[in-house]
Amino acid sequence: MPLDTALPGAGVTEAPAAGAVATVRSACPHDCPSACALEVERLSPTRIGRIRGNKELPYTAGVVCEKVSRYAERVHHPDRLGRPLRRTGAKGDGEFAPVSWDDALDEIAEAFLRAEARHGSETVWPYHSGGTLGLVSRWGLDRLRNAKRYSKQRSTICVGPSSSGWQAGVGMLTGPDPAEAAKSDLIVVWGGNPVATHVNLMSHIQRARKERGAELVVIDVYDTPTVQAADRALILRPGTDGALALAMMQVILSEGLADRDYLARLTDFDPEVERHILSRTPAWAAEITGLPEHDIIDFARLYGRTKRSFLRLGLGFTRSRNGAVAMHAVSCLPALTGAWQEEGGGAFYARLEDWGLDLNLAHGLDLADPAIRSLDQSRIGPVLTGAPGALEGGPPVTAMLIQNANSAEVAPDSRAVRAGLAREDLFLCVHEQFMTATARYADIVLPATTFLECDDFYMGWGHSALTVGKRVLEPFAETRSNHDVVCGLAKRLGAESPAFDMSAWDLIDTTLQVSGKGSADDAAAKGWIDCNHPFEEAHFLNGFPTADGRFHFKPDWAAVGPYHAGLPALPDHWAVTESADDARPFRMVAPPARTFLNSSFTETVGSQRREGTPTVLIHADDAAAHGIAEGASVRVGNDRGAVTLTARLTDGVLPGTAIVEGIWPADSYRDPACEGMGINQLVSADPVGPVGGVAFHDTAVWVKPAGREATAA
Repeated sequence: MPLDTALPGAGVTEAPAAGAVATVRSACPHDCPSACALEVERLSPTRIGRIRGNKELPYTAGVVCEKVSRYAERVHHPDRLGRPLRRTGAKGDGEFAPVSWDDALDEIAEAFLRAEARHGSETVWPYHSGGTLGLVSRWGLDRLRNAKRYSKQRSTICVGPSSSGWQAGVGMLTGPDPAEAAKSDLIVVWGGNPVATHVNLMSHIQRARKERGAELVVIDVYDTPTVQAADRALILRPGTDGALALAMMQVILSEGLADRDYLARLTDFDPEVERHILSRTPAWAAEITGLPEHDIIDFARLYGRTKRSFLRLGLGFTRSRNGAVAMHAVSCLPALTGAWQEEGGGAFYARLEDWGLDLNLAHGLDLADPAIRSLDQSRIGPVLTGAPGALEGGPPVTAMLIQNANSAEVAPDSRAVRAGLAREDLFLCVHEQFMTATARYADIVLPATTFLECDDFYMGWGHSALTVGKRVLEPFAETRSNHDVVCGLAKRLGAESPAFDMSAWDLIDTTLQVSGKGSADDAAAKGWIDCNHPFEEAHFLNGFPTADGRFHFKPDWAAVGPYHAGLPALPDHWAVTESADDARPFRMVAPPARTFLNSSFTETVGSQRREGTPTVLIHADDAAAHGIAEGASVRVGNDRGAVTLTARLTDGVLPGTAIVEGIWPADSYRDPACEGMGINQLVSADPVGPVGGVAFHDTAVWVKPAGREATAA
């Protein structure tokens, strides 16, 4: 199939006149709930200027984060990959020589066919993650997977615990448009930092504060920029959010603030649930969370007495071994008070389902065989090293195509990941924009387009619109889109689907039209498609998307996922986190940095300047106890590994908590003992119940002055 080398018909198709700047509509592809509609300054067919948020999409409302606003730094970066490369040195050394596209694709196809002939089709594992959330660019790889009967992927690394916890009660990953926060009287941001990672939400919150006098409450484990913007903040110990939610419900029930009529009509609340909740007192929760008992009571009363209360639930508090249970407990709150009945009330986590899209053609869903094994994305290290159970009873993985993922730095247990990637019997192709840590292990590296150089469309998983992005620029050098690579390999591998002979834009147009969403050209002209639900449906006034139409205080974890053993039968605090002890006295949380997004943007000058250097935030009392001074070099580690960081002392965490923001390139840690690995070498790859996922915020570590002897794995 020929590459789509012509610029799309709608929008700008000619270079602007000398001195003119054309504005072209696009959409952000990055792993962020905002999924912004964009306006891009197009200076020529090959260069852009600034990027701004589209003012006409109500959720974007003209706002865009600073990293995307200066995307020119990334798309025009001098280190972008521009030619296919073949490995010439040892895996991981990063020694490559140029190769033609035809030779590269031929070599990949031949390697896949050899692997399949030896071990069967499941030995090939196409792997993708959130480097782009394009419905073509990311999940289009599944079309090749399904057509060839390659191993499937359970995409758990980001949202496994949170999604399963929400589904356990609500039933589906859907809800009201979070822009309704502007109509609330109380907004609770729980486990999120939108000032840094979801800036559009803050514009709607600010509107409620200005127009309605709404109060903003933020619940987190450290003093984030969003905490600093709050009217009230609750800083608690990592992994204890479920206890806070239960104690709030205890106060609401004991003080007569529950909506009994709503509970009877639309939930499975019964005397057993009530007795259990009433046993979870604020005093009990204070011991677990580290919050003062009176703060818990005061907040519970505020929430219980405010009908238009809106919970915006983030991912942060669910990235723990008990994350799904915590999400379920917190999601019970609006069901207890009946806040779902109010405009500007209820809760929102993520809209990852319920879009009304027919993706059979685009993702090859009609080609999928349920008998083919599905490997847990989060356990790429155990999968590649053959850990017990990780291969689901199937053959070893001996061939991979990785798109949109830098697993050597982003996945947990980095040592296992890199050991697996370094296997001589693993053929690895990485399709990337930069020479990432993962790409250095590849046998073939293919240069990838950015979102500005290809066509795609995106689910606004943090709002209610599909955003559409047509190509803005000519592809850089010899880069090719994910879609073109998938189609090129399909032809060589004998995979069959009509979509392999379609351009990306034709595939988008067909998908939208069969889904009843209109044409792709019409969507591109506007920049998005409104998919909001009527109020009654969005707020579940006629029933929840569960089998019985009720919200479930009693979750059926076995129906949600395979790792359900031991999960509590009622909303609760589940004490299964990685406990601190004398050898590892700190609980480490690894949240996002403001201007990095996973490992994306770590290469740009603006982000590097803003973030400075990798640091660990610890309480001043802990620092004194361990002989650590402000600005000192410290080592943070456990039995999985260690890194060297700069200490920052703060009163914005509880004692015993350590915060390390951002996934920095390994060479940023200035520590030869890291062996080229970053912070996620400390994080376990054990699956989080019930569906899998990573406990990125649930790691026991020691923190010691760098000069003190410390043993790494």
